[in-house]
Amino acid sequence: MDIKAEMMKKATAAREASRKLGVLPTGVKNQALMAMAEALEKRGSLILNANEQDLEEARQKGLKRSYLDRLMLDETRISQMAEGLRQTAALPDPVCQGDYSTIRPNGLEIRRVRVPIGVIGIIYEARPNVTADAAGLCLKSGNAVILRGGSEAIRSNTVISSLLAKAAYENGIPEGALQFVEFTEREAVDEMTHLSGLLDVIIPRGGAGLIRHIIENSSVPVIQTGTGVCHTYVDETANLDMAVNIAVNAKTSHPSVCNAMETLLVHASVAEAFLPMLNEAMKAKQVELRGCERSRAICPDMAEAVEEDWSTEYGDLILSVKVVADLGEAIDHINRYNTGHSETIVTENLEHAHRFQREVDAAAVYVNASTRFTDGFEFGFGAEIGISTQKLHARGPMGLAELTSTKYLIYGEGQIRK
Repeated sequence: MDIKAEMMKKATAAREASRKLGVLPTGVKNQALMAMAEALEKRGSLILNANEQDLEEARQKGLKRSYLDRLMLDETRISQMAEGLRQTAALPDPVCQGDYSTIRPNGLEIRRVRVPIGVIGIIYEARPNVTADAAGLCLKSGNAVILRGGSEAIRSNTVISSLLAKAAYENGIPEGALQFVEFTEREAVDEMTHLSGLLDVIIPRGGAGLIRHIIENSSVPVIQTGTGVCHTYVDETANLDMAVNIAVNAKTSHPSVCNAMETLLVHASVAEAFLPMLNEAMKAKQVELRGCERSRAICPDMAEAVEEDWSTEYGDLILSVKVVADLGEAIDHINRYNTGHSETIVTENLEHAHRFQREVDAAAVYVNASTRFTDGFEFGFGAEIGISTQKLHARGPMGLAELTSTKYLIYGEGQIRK
């Protein structure tokens, strides 16, 4: 199989379809999304059978539990995928929405409207739900999409993408607008990253290694969706019971995802009261704690944290813990080690809350809430294409608006420039 030729073929078909899709009426796109959701639920058994084969192969390879959790689908997760598509259908269509207008002194009327980006490539690992989320968001925002999932989920993704494409095409989406790359070879990724002129942007979703490889090797523009070294800071004025609940949720509700907490910081004045509470709660959830010297003096059963821990995205039931002198040290630590994703402070002091939000450099900065809310579904976007940790074009959960660009429409009556 000539992978390069096949990738060119898919990209060319997507480019041709994108021109029709970009001007498709909202009602047609919404009808297609609803049909896609129904197809997932009606044919859920096919998806689960394929997913079980993927899981069995992953188990045989000895992949860690957090990876298996990302890969696993069940009826609830399929229903969530379908609900994401329905919520996307219910959202306003960003295409052709105006966000600026003016009339110049010479009479020129200038308007700025949102338009589709064109053809979007998504390269992702492990999570089959990304197939549905990405397809729905791209189609609703008028973009053709080329999906390249990881080899570990190839069976699941193949079934999901075929069901989605069939439902979409039967309900008015132009043929070729939803492409799935069946090749598991690394060559397919490398070819995809060099489809300049056919792909407008690539969005990688996965581990640090995948993202770094694409950023460093792509000739197609890349929107970076980063890893998540997320922090919770327990301030000197924090409600400690609230802090425990937030910390447990941020670490254990879904430890393999990018918005899970990886490091907890606690003010020295409340450390002796708070850390035993945290230790007990995390033990009950089978979380391994790795503490600094001051943390271990209070809770000697913590493992010793080393320098590498502060910058590690565990994606597992492991948490590093550090006692800090004050809010300033907490902010400095976060800005040194974080990945620009999500950070939270637990505090009853409004000034501390505002300073934390003002000075912490991250896409999402919380007060008295878990970092686990950094998610397109939770933010009301229907779903998300990823969490952008860069500062150009888009930052944070990327929904429909972030998948569009702008166009200026200028109306004149014969004006010429002098």
